[in-house]
Amino acid sequence: GAAMAHGHGPGRCRCCGEEAAERGAAWGLYLRIDRQRLQCLNERREGSGATVFRPWEERGDRSQFVESDDDEELLFNIPFTGSVKLKGVIVMGEDDGTHPAEMRLFRNIPHMSFDDTAKEPEQTFSLSRDPLGQLEYPTKIARFSNVYHLSMHFPKNFGAETTKIFYIGLKGEWTEAHRHEVTICNYEASANPADHKLEQITPQTHFIS
Repeated sequence: GAAMAHGHGPGRCRCCGEEAAERGAAWGLYLRIDRQRLQCLNERREGSGATVFRPWEERGDRSQFVESDDDEELLFNIPFTGSVKLKGVIVMGEDDGTHPAEMRLFRNIPHMSFDDTAKEPEQTFSLSRDPLGQLEYPTKIARFSNVYHLSMHFPKNFGAETTKIFYIGLKGEWTEAHRHEVTICNYEASANPADHKLEQITPQTHFIS
């Protein structure tokens, strides 16, 4: 009977409040940002870039936003407190020319500068104006499965002199960093892949002798 009135299959029926809470939890990666080291380059007001990473439920708070300074470009350097598998991004701005029109994502290049953005990004997105934070841009998860540092470059907007962003949502999974990984930042160039394979096979159990 009556329980099936929603038209969901068995076990699928959920009230809206729970669904919203679950959706909010999915966008909880902002909690895993190392805010002490978070950088936003070309922000007009110092520290304003950090305010766009906040709870999904608070995405509509128009008092918190970042605006670019010298031109329309913005670059975020986002270090995480562990390893992240990034699955999706929301970018919310004004419904006008200040809304970013393109987003380029780079992984694991700490302290990127605008000069570094000449590199090939892992993924580029054409953005649509999204004043309500409703559009989710799915990432190629295979490329973003072990991210300890994410850089987001917004090279252009829809024609205004400056770019404004109100909210950036990051969706995905977070894994605590193992201690030995924390200090290794630029090992790609010299690392021997064989060493790493060995490490992964070793069980993580620690015996107390």
